[in-house]
Amino acid sequence: MGTRPGTGTTHPDEPHAAAGLAQRLNWLRAGVLGANDGIVSVAAVVVGVAAATTAQAAILTAGLAALVGGAISMALGEYVSVSSQSDTEKALIAKERHELATMPDEELDELTEAYRDRGLSEETARRVAVELTEHDALGAHLSTELNLAADDVVSPWHAAIASFVAFTIGGLLPFVTVLLVPEPVRVVATFGAVLVALALTGGTAAVLGGARVARAVLRVVVGGALALGATFAVGSLLGSTGVV
Repeated sequence: MGTRPGTGTTHPDEPHAAAGLAQRLNWLRAGVLGANDGIVSVAAVVVGVAAATTAQAAILTAGLAALVGGAISMALGEYVSVSSQSDTEKALIAKERHELATMPDEELDELTEAYRDRGLSEETARRVAVELTEHDALGAHLSTELNLAADDVVSPWHAAIASFVAFTIGGLLPFVTVLLVPEPVRVVATFGAVLVALALTGGTAAVLGGARVARAVLRVVVGGALALGATFAVGSLLGSTGVV
């Protein structure tokens, strides 16, 4: 197996050596979840309302409320969740920095032990620990003990913005479809557009994450179809009984 020139690694396409990996994965996760949630959530609302009534104003009002409310809710949820993770990571980094400043010898022993536990001999483990400490003590300890990098702390704002934008883009598809398509095929067209969109987002996420595409696509498409089917049934029931 060869090494690509200038990379120093035999697997240049693997993500573990990339800088800022946590940030990119954070964006990807928030974006994919936001898009899928936007597609399904807004589609479920507009399909349910469209099944109950043909009034364009009712569908527009419900769809717009679902789009705006869902995007804000998704962004707030991501911000709170990622803020907790970010606070934890920052606290761990501060703790490690303090320990290196107040007890460097103990920290060197700890790093040596970590490499010894990974299978290195005592002499080799000590030499590796000393050289890494001289190069970047904090980075060595964060990477070895916590699998963390000081400059790779996840950003709650990035996650929130990515979720908001992704939800909005995803939600616009069923919202626009149900408004523009004529009434006789409105629900069917929305169903079709949503399932195609879910297949694309599910497949894209699988490709980027190195997972099996078929399984990911099937999972999101079946889930979306069940959600739309349930809200359509509820809307049809309410419409047929004269509740709305």
